[in-house]
Amino acid sequence: MKQIPDPASALHIRADELWIDESNLVYSANESDTYALEEALLLKEAHGGEVVVVTVGSARTTQMLKDALAKGAGRAIRVALEGDGDLDSNGMAHLLAAALREEAFDLILTGLQSDDAGHGQLGPMLAELLDLPHVTLVVATDIEAASIKVKQELEGGWFQNVTLTLPALLTIQSGINKPRYASLKGIMAMKSKKIRDVQPAGLGIDPQQLAPLQTVKRIYLPIKSKETVFLEGSPAEVAAQLVDKLTNEAKVL
Repeated sequence: MKQIPDPASALHIRADELWIDESNLVYSANESDTYALEEALLLKEAHGGEVVVVTVGSARTTQMLKDALAKGAGRAIRVALEGDGDLDSNGMAHLLAAALREEAFDLILTGLQSDDAGHGQLGPMLAELLDLPHVTLVVATDIEAASIKVKQELEGGWFQNVTLTLPALLTIQSGINKPRYASLKGIMAMKSKKIRDVQPAGLGIDPQQLAPLQTVKRIYLPIKSKETVFLEGSPAEVAAQLVDKLTNEAKVL
């Protein structure tokens, strides 16, 4: 799971124009990750097992992890890292892969993409590093013995069914289920559950693997401008000009 600035927060760009100013933000769990957590909890209730929540971040993520534990996850692992916004998807995938590898999970679920960066790259990269089969845009799951059958959303309103041998990795589409609220019983049980911090230095990662392959050059607000254009000519000529502008400039046709 990833903690992101709450979508309702007022965002301000940092002075260096490389990211947003995080000093006075409210944070929440990434939306599609909450659907992934709920799907994991539903699978556990149907088939048994344990749900473990994993994140990369600072002590700020503690409340997000506690909320996940209160909903029914058994334990949590945090790769303790300040300034996780400096990592790109590649660096994040290497950190998570190193933390997950020793656990030997049967199934890894991630959200489809994060609501802050929206790259949608982490799941496939993580699957590649862990040498796991994976499917993206999953909208339904059904475990069958040592395999899992999933329904994958395609373009244009199409879907396809894919069967994977476990262990596997899935990226979960928002709307696959209805995320639950933590019950009073779950909140009380959460107090006895553990959040284990793992230091990046203890994962045996080559620092070069964390070097970003993508860099942000500048973040800025779009420049708003207005321009009035008068179309002249015969009705047929004006109509042709209007269609051209709607097609090639406004791109609404």
